[in-house]
Order: sequence, then C-alpha cells, then structure tokens
Amino acid sequence: MFKTLLNKCFKKSIWVYHTNTGACNGCDIEVINALTPYYDAERFGIKLVGTPRHADALLVCGPVTRQVVPALKCLYDSVPDPKLIIAIGSCAIGGGIWYNTYNVIGGVDKVLPVDYFIPGCPPRPEAILYGIAVALGLVKKKVSPVILKEESPEKWMTF
Repeated sequence: MFKTLLNKCFKKSIWVYHTNTGACNGCDIEVINALTPYYDAERFGIKLVGTPRHADALLVCGPVTRQVVPALKCLYDSVPDPKLIIAIGSCAIGGGIWYNTYNVIGGVDKVLPVDYFIPGCPPRPEAILYGIAVALGLVKKKVSPVILKEESPEKWMTF
C-alpha cells in the first residue's frame, strides 16, 4: 500500500527540505552538492524548498541530540502528509561516532519513522541521488535489507 501511495503522490517530482540534527556538516555539504547544477537533481524532479510546509520529504543529516528532539518533532509535524523521511549518513542512521554518548539519542529512527537510509560518512552526491531515486521508484534497489540486532555482552564474556 505504501508503494502504491508513493507512486501516486511522488510520480513526477519530490520537493525536499534539508535539516541537520547535530552533525559535523560533512553530509550537509554533500547534500547541497547533490542539489547544485553540476549533479542536476532537478532532472529527476528533486527540488530543495525553503519551508517544510512545501516539502514532500525530509532529508535528515546527523545524530539526533537531546536538544533538537522537540524541534525535529515540530518539523516533522509541519510537513504535510504523505511524507518521506530519508536519513542521510552514518550519524543519521545509527549515531555514527557519537553513538552512545551522553547528549546523543541515536539515529533519526529513534525519533521519527524513517522510510529510507542512505549510508556513508559522508555519502557521495551520487549515492544521495541514487537513494532518492530508489525512494521515488525510478531505479531498482541493488541490495536487500539486513536487520541487525544488538547482542547482549554476556554472550561473549567467558570468565
């Protein structure tokens, strides 16, 4: 059902709003680079908008810090339904190098329902465009998802 809704709503173009939730700006630079005329994201119908009220998707970079959680939820509520959430970079996926630190909650999926993940530290502009093209259904996925679970440390401790 989600795929049908996605194909119906975002068939020709997708307007994106880009936000940072506490990153080093490496992913932000690559996202903005992907939207420049050199890579020409607009040929796929991907357009950066200045307000979340006009957006179809949120491009989220960086680990989610405790301070940004209320603002991120408000931003999510500002985007009209149906919407896509795309986590870009290792930090947005699982916390990156800040995993399990005092001020970082983790990846974006701890706060928002993420639809697509684009891995990398930082991901190249080509990877970002490919990930959004997969989300739009313009190209097929090359790999299947693997769900990893965190194991308890007792399993590995042999004293």
